[in-house]
Amino acid sequence: HVHNLILEQGYHIGNIDSVIVAQAPKLKEYIIQIRTHLASILNVELSQVSVKATTNENLGPEGRLEGVSAHATVLLEKK
Repeated sequence: HVHNLILEQGYHIGNIDSVIVAQAPKLKEYIIQIRTHLASILNVELSQVSVKATTNENLGPEGRLEGVSAHATVLLEKK
């Protein structure tokens, strides 16, 4: 939905930088699959999508295995 709003307003995605915070499971082996899927859905090049995974060093809800959080920064460029 948000991607459609971006396009309707005359913007396109320059790049995406994202971080997934999870104590478990370890996501390292899934990073390329996540990047590929996001790039496909958003119709951008794989090189425009960065996904990193980290733990919260056993702190907070993520560290206690109560949840996962994700943060993303997206560069939008006017067409």
